[in-house]
Amino acid sequence: MPLISEQDQDVLRNEFADKVVNPVKMLMFTQETECQFCAETRQIVQEVAALSEHITAEVYDFVADEEMVDLYGIDKIPAIVILGLDDTDYGVRFYGIPSGYEFTSLIEDIIDVSKGESGLSAKTKEKVAAIDQPVHIQVFVTPTCPYCTQAVRLAHKLAIESSHIRGDMVEAIEFPHLANKYHIRGVPTVVINDTISFVGNRPESYFVEQILKATE
Repeated sequence: MPLISEQDQDVLRNEFADKVVNPVKMLMFTQETECQFCAETRQIVQEVAALSEHITAEVYDFVADEEMVDLYGIDKIPAIVILGLDDTDYGVRFYGIPSGYEFTSLIEDIIDVSKGESGLSAKTKEKVAAIDQPVHIQVFVTPTCPYCTQAVRLAHKLAIESSHIRGDMVEAIEFPHLANKYHIRGVPTVVINDTISFVGNRPESYFVEQILKATE
């Protein structure tokens, strides 16, 4: 049974036809005995890929495909990596099923990655261009949080803008050990380089300011 309704499939086909510029590849990581939500995540990835000739999906085993796991730094599953033209890795990651509001994040990220353009303001781009060390952004979400997708999208836009930034969506319920580690009490919670965290959907300027603090 499809997870994406026929009506939504039609809408997405038209949206992809209008907005996807260059080829996009989704890499989905699962395992032979699939984890909770792994099967559903794989199905979503494959159903989305089937809606455009410019979108492809590849499924890898977290245990057996060690080389791919290491190449993309995958440390938990289910995981999705979105690659752009010529398999460019912009550092866009989803850990956990992209359901509910986060399905929108997945679709919009595919479009952005296809363009290779973040859509951030000129001022933000200028500040991000000065970053010369690794930045790891984790955005903890739940599928029913209407504000989470905006924080995820901003983290992913920043990752697209800078090769030094990686942006992870992390579904808090699926990874309780991480939710406990970072003392997640509300969503979205953004954790940067394990040193700075804040709760709530914040403006682009605030987000960038926190990244710069984390790299001082």
